[in-house]
Amino acid sequence: MPETAAPLPFDDAALAASLDGGFTSHHADVGGTRLHYVEGGSGDPLVLLGGWPQTWWQWRKVLPALAARHRVIAVDLRGMGGSGKPATGYDKKTLARDVHALLGRLGVGPAHLVGHDIGAMVAYAFAANHPEATRKIVLLDVSHPDESWARLTLLPRQGERHKWWFAFNQVHGLPEQLLAGRFHLLLDWLFENATADPAAVDAHAREVYARAYDAPEAVRAANDWYRTFTRDIADLATYAPVTAPILALGGEYSNHESLVAAVPALGTDTRVVRVDGSGHYLPEERPEAVIEELTRFLG
Repeated sequence: MPETAAPLPFDDAALAASLDGGFTSHHADVGGTRLHYVEGGSGDPLVLLGGWPQTWWQWRKVLPALAARHRVIAVDLRGMGGSGKPATGYDKKTLARDVHALLGRLGVGPAHLVGHDIGAMVAYAFAANHPEATRKIVLLDVSHPDESWARLTLLPRQGERHKWWFAFNQVHGLPEQLLAGRFHLLLDWLFENATADPAAVDAHAREVYARAYDAPEAVRAANDWYRTFTRDIADLATYAPVTAPILALGGEYSNHESLVAAVPALGTDTRVVRVDGSGHYLPEERPEAVIEELTRFLG
C-alpha cells in the first residue's frame, strides 16, 4: 500500500519545525501583552511583521532563504495569531513599541524590518519612533496611514479596487458576530479577489489563518488595527521623514501606484519597486521576487 502522508500541522511550534532553517516558536511578555514569535537563522537581525488577516505563517515561503543570511524573527503583532489580544494598544506606534521591547528582551541590536500590510505600517512607525534600533525598512504593498486615507470613499472610482473591509472592520460588535466560526469565508473572498493567482495561498495556509481568527476576540483584536487609523494619521503628522533607507514593493495588480505616490514623503532615501505578476500577498504570490529584492537591498 502507498504510504499515507502525515497530516499537515496547525500549531505554531509544529509549523515552525516544519521549515528548513531550524526555526522555533517562542513567547515573550512585553509592553503589557504577550507576543508570539518564530526565530531561525544567524547573521544580521531581520524582523518580519505580517498583516491582516494572516499570521507569521505568511512568511513561510521566504523564511528559509532569509535565514541563510540573517537571524530572522517573525513576529505576531499584538492581536495576531499566538500573541495576546488585550483591550487596547492597537495604534501602530504602540505596536512598534511592542516590537522594540521584544528586541530589547532578546538582546537584538539595530535590525532590518520588513512589514506587509498592517506590519508595513508598524515597520514604518518603528523607524520613526526608534531610529537608533533601525537599519533598513521594507514596506510590502502598504504604507503608513496618511491624511489621504481619511478621504477614502464608499464609492470607488471606475476600475479601482473597493477596500470595503476598511469600513467593515471599524464597525463595533457586528463583525465578531458575523465572522466567528466563519472566518474562512472572508479569507476565501480575499484570496480569490486580491491575488493574481488564488492558488498561491493554499488550503492548508487558509486553514491556519482561519483557525487564528475564528474566535470573536480574535476578530475584535484584528479589527482594532483598523479602528486606530485616525490616531495613526495624527501620529504620522508628528514624524519627520525617517533617515533609514526605505524599499517599498508593490504588487502589479494591487498597490504599486499608491506606493509611488506615498512613499517618497516618508523618508530621505526611498525606492519603490513593482512586483510583476502579484496581487496584494507578495510573500506568498511571488516569494522568489521578494527574496531577490530583499537580498539586493539588505546586502
